[in-house]
Amino acid sequence: MARIRLSPGAAGARISPLIYGHFAEHLGACIYGGIWVGEDSSIPNTGGIRNDVVAALRRARPSVLRWPGGCFADDYHWADGTGPRERRPRRVNIWWDGVVETNEFGTNEFVRLCRAIGAEPYVCGNVGSGQVRELRDWVEYCNHPGGTTLADARAAGGSPEPLRVRYWGVGNENWGCGGSFTPEDYCTEYRRFATFVRPFGDTHPFRIACGPAGNDAEWTRRFFEKLFRDFWRGPGIEGFAAHYYCGSAGADVEFTRDQWYEQLRKARYMEQVVVDQRAVMDEYDPERKIALVVDEWGAWHHVPAQAGRPLLFQQNTMRDALVAALTLDIFNRHADAVLMANIAQTVNVLQALVLTDGPRMAVTPTCHVYAMYADHQGGLSVPMQVEADTVAFEAEGQRQELFRLAGSASLAGETLTVTLTHTHASEALEVEVALQGGARVAEGRAEVLAHDDVHAHNTFEEPEAVTPRRMNWKCRGGSSFAVRLEAASVTKLTLQLAQ
Repeated sequence: MARIRLSPGAAGARISPLIYGHFAEHLGACIYGGIWVGEDSSIPNTGGIRNDVVAALRRARPSVLRWPGGCFADDYHWADGTGPRERRPRRVNIWWDGVVETNEFGTNEFVRLCRAIGAEPYVCGNVGSGQVRELRDWVEYCNHPGGTTLADARAAGGSPEPLRVRYWGVGNENWGCGGSFTPEDYCTEYRRFATFVRPFGDTHPFRIACGPAGNDAEWTRRFFEKLFRDFWRGPGIEGFAAHYYCGSAGADVEFTRDQWYEQLRKARYMEQVVVDQRAVMDEYDPERKIALVVDEWGAWHHVPAQAGRPLLFQQNTMRDALVAALTLDIFNRHADAVLMANIAQTVNVLQALVLTDGPRMAVTPTCHVYAMYADHQGGLSVPMQVEADTVAFEAEGQRQELFRLAGSASLAGETLTVTLTHTHASEALEVEVALQGGARVAEGRAEVLAHDDVHAHNTFEEPEAVTPRRMNWKCRGGSSFAVRLEAASVTKLTLQLAQ
């Protein structure tokens, strides 16, 4: 028996909807074939954007979409993706297999996609190979109301109204593919570029600096030390972005039970990333005026290239669903520390929400997790205490232990949403839930994502092999109740509190 204690009366920070963000890069079949098929395609589309992908993403309620990269961003010149498509230049994608980038999908198309799926656009600018003027002009192109050459060019591309792009990344992974900078050198470049990312019309940009890979506290400290020591007029920064992937050396579908647990242990490390990165930032920004962003995260299985598979394509099993659930729960619990997060990537790449193959489309277990967790968006984070056994496994020749149960809770009005991730690969778990502070449940319902096989995944032939279902469970009210969690499952409880 495991125990959970919830304290609705102590609900704290608001869970930013931006935590439920996504990331789409010009990589493999994410954009071309995944999102964009062109207006002449036999695949149903609206202005070249696939209708089935839009419908699938809308169900997951995406809050923000980051584009065009990734490494691609720091070799992308935005003007290439404007004007008549037949006249757009063709470039070599130097980061991802040297394929030819047609630039059919550019800024106007990206923002149309965002509007179609209900997400805010987040544009990552080119610092590595770009110029300050180039990024400055991109902001004007997107946001100036009209009457300038750039705003008129946007209108000619089909967007007479400002695109109102608020979120701007000033480079990507500038410690590596974005220019191989030291933290101090990147800080200098950041300040120079960010100075010219300015308000146009009624849109004030939210500028996001490149943070470290993983949990590199030294990069973060050196960046902020330079920023606050030298920039006497103020830091000119609204967000700071870290990246963390919980990679596996094994296959995406075929893995052992120990590898199942090891992957979930790596996913849980995200909590340490959030705590450690925020702690360093707090040394320089104790009032937390600068937001912590995790704009690339997810399960990256290092699957060998296979004929017929696009670059960085990987299947998405129940293991990936639990990675997503555990990570979103971490962000929910640390709602006071994290403003935005973007899973990598939206379609056909890494931990994708949607997979496509020609006219065929399937949503992944990860997509179902996002749909299940959507009710957390905008709610107040509710303290949760968990008491449960651990699970033993072996990794790197040593005995390891993994938590058996984790979760998060949020309060919106009188609705308490509780999400629980049960990691045991084969055994169910009885859980006793108690509400503290006199709170009582009037009624409740439950939904679960689970499968008898932890390797289960959705294919184009069986697109609903893994799908959420309503549980045969009802809470009869009161301050405590019990619920049985299936093995290897993600469970959502929707509880109406008594007034």
